[in-house]
Amino acid sequence: MKIGTHRMDSAVKRLRIAVLNRHFLSTGGGAERYSMALVEQLAAQHEIHVFAQQVDHSWPGVTYHRVPKFLSRPRWLNQLWYATATWWQTRSGFDVVHSHENTWHGQVQTMHVLPIKYNLFVERQGWGYAWRWVQVLLSVRLLVYLALEYSRFSLKRPRTIVLASQTLVAQTLTAYPACKTAIQVITPGVDRVKGASTVAEKLSARKVLGLPESGYCIVFVGNDYRKKGLETLIQALKFLPSSSYVAVVGHIAQAPLFKAQAAAAGLENQVYFLGPLPDVSLAYTCSDCLAHPTHEDTFAMVVLEALSHGLPVVVSSVRYCGIAALLQHEREALVLDDPRNAQALAQALLRLMNDHALVLRLQSAGLAFANRYPWSVLAQQQALIYQTMAAKRV
Repeated sequence: MKIGTHRMDSAVKRLRIAVLNRHFLSTGGGAERYSMALVEQLAAQHEIHVFAQQVDHSWPGVTYHRVPKFLSRPRWLNQLWYATATWWQTRSGFDVVHSHENTWHGQVQTMHVLPIKYNLFVERQGWGYAWRWVQVLLSVRLLVYLALEYSRFSLKRPRTIVLASQTLVAQTLTAYPACKTAIQVITPGVDRVKGASTVAEKLSARKVLGLPESGYCIVFVGNDYRKKGLETLIQALKFLPSSSYVAVVGHIAQAPLFKAQAAAAGLENQVYFLGPLPDVSLAYTCSDCLAHPTHEDTFAMVVLEALSHGLPVVVSSVRYCGIAALLQHEREALVLDDPRNAQALAQALLRLMNDHALVLRLQSAGLAFANRYPWSVLAQQQALIYQTMAAKRV
């Protein structure tokens, strides 16, 4: 995606904007950090109100509205409640409602994941297609999620559908071809390009995180360890020098399962579970590379963040990871054809350990790549969408 620079008129109307995101947390996933970054960039320009069930964020000029969470389970019921409660709270008094959630309301809808309809029905024909509809009709959960999504893509009223990656466009249009004219792409970005850490910075960060000061540190960042490929990374660790280790950043709900996997392979002393970090940059600072053998990522914000910290990156191919469509193998990153191939992942990591010239090339190209995605520019694209939708609403 080519990003243009937009100059905002200082006389542009200050809008009152509602932002819907259930978990407004720095320890959330890429979708949450995406939403927070836009709010931080645009808070001085517009009056922003955040409606969330969990809030761990404070920013000048932002008003936070906590939506009660009566039930964590079933999730579909909480999603329906959140959509209803935020509709009631934002039905008037706002120029634009921007939803990052599966809701039927909101002039701006940002999609961070594959459409549910795509996952359910694409590549199914005949009896397979009919049987899937039977499964949907027998599941209240699927019916609610699908009904919310159908209304989310409805263009009965003016609406912009923002996708977090270019690769998501084709998949979205396969599921909802009528929304073609409403789609725009705004990828994740970075606040700044920090560059590679010094030896002193790396050692200091390792001390803070309780990691070994010596050895080759591979950082893994993701809340869903299964989907992001931690199993493959642990398997790959068996083929690497014993001085290498993995620092796992993300929610610890799945940690016991992967701790057991590491122990079964005799690697329990080479896998460190750090939990969610309020500032992930500390993990990038302490590491020698990022491994992201993800099975499904519409973009993978963590890859862009790692590149901005001067880390060489091993990442899944475009079939599995959206950002790979923008990366050239052996230029900005090492790209894996199959993220489930532990030996291929290990070979890529060994190249980073042993080929200093390759690492320098990847760092230089990676930093240049990250420089093309500043949040300041991306946020102004979002601001233009707000202005357009506010004008249409009037």
